Amino acid sequence: MIRIAVANQKGGVGKTTTAINLATAFAASGWRCVLVDLDPQGNASTGLGLQQAQRVHSSYDLLLGDVSLEDAAIPTLIPNLDIVPATVDLSGADIELVEYEDRTGRLKAAFDKSDAHWDICLIDCPPSLGLTTVNALVAVESLLVPLQCEFFALEGLSQLLQTVERIKGRFNPALSILGVALTMYDKRNRLTEQVADDVRSCLGDLVFETVIPRNVRLSEAPSHGLPALVYDHRCAGSEAYMKLARELIGRLPVRELAA
Repeated sequence: MIRIAVANQKGGVGKTTTAINLATAFAASGWRCVLVDLDPQGNASTGLGLQQAQRVHSSYDLLLGDVSLEDAAIPTLIPNLDIVPATVDLSGADIELVEYEDRTGRLKAAFDKSDAHWDICLIDCPPSLGLTTVNALVAVESLLVPLQCEFFALEGLSQLLQTVERIKGRFNPALSILGVALTMYDKRNRLTEQVADDVRSCLGDLVFETVIPRNVRLSEAPSHGLPALVYDHRCAGSEAYMKLARELIGRLPVRELAA
């Protein structure tokens, strides 16, 4: 099972929207996908139409070792796409995890015990660099960074890259950055172009060619409990996420899909 964390400690960068729609794109391509919602706000769960009453087990239970990945995962309305939902309990996880000796490797342990009948796992991380996010970065092979095309986003990116280097050095030498996806791109705004140019000049090929535009349909979709790819697959945002998914797949190691 390929494991990818979708993370950026800055909020409002399109992280959850990216996770939901890429997971949907993978599922539409025939991949068995599981999305782990590690954000206490539970936006990925809500964005896939999951009601609170359906969240019997959650990513909090998975982190604490109370349930397996298979028991925590719930089928969504999207064929081939399951989700491990988040509940408000997750908001205290960073504090509770401090008490555990293996505080940084609990999510990895849960994944390693799984029979991995999924082809790919995406983890929607919280907008912070606490123990929950560290658990995600220790558990995965790759990191996908959504980056809003605004000035302050650049400062947050450098901090995230430093964290990745520390985690590689101490916990997960195999961790690599799969790519940086530019989000909320507005070609009418000169600053957007400037930020995009600066990021590409600094990170080069690490930045995906595909950019995700500012799009009203992307904003509307979560209120209907649907990914934008289902809500309106012809809108500019959906088309961009399908293109990004194809580009991302091209960067993944070649593996056979699960039977």
